[in-house]
Amino acid sequence: MYNTFKPEQPMSLMDFVRAAKSCVRQITPQALLDKLNAREDLLLLDVREHGEFEMGHIKGAQLVPRGIIEAAADPAYPKHLPELAAARDRQIVVYCATGGRSAMTAAVLQMMGFKNVLNMEGGYTRWVDDGMPQVHEATY
Repeated sequence: MYNTFKPEQPMSLMDFVRAAKSCVRQITPQALLDKLNAREDLLLLDVREHGEFEMGHIKGAQLVPRGIIEAAADPAYPKHLPELAAARDRQIVVYCATGGRSAMTAAVLQMMGFKNVLNMEGGYTRWVDDGMPQVHEATY
């Protein structure tokens, strides 16, 4: 994957986001809320930073910042997250603030062998704008 880099054609953040979104499936906030209300078996990942998570998040979301997703998902890594590493066949929904980081996360998880990964369209910003329920609690 990294061997395709061409210094004469550097990519921007939005190039990475567009590329990721082109290969991942999306889910709307309403469709996610419906799945949560139906108590579907899914792993909900918030890939924002700690401070963002503490300002508000979706009930039941597990915080795994984008910067550590590969380590958290790799069972061979000593400090992996067991629930995520064991979820290769489980439905996973990923969100961030606006949908970019989570799209890149969903693409990476797919590359790592996760089979059922969805990216929430518009991220937590759209979730809030659509009037969906939020949790506001600090974690330590």
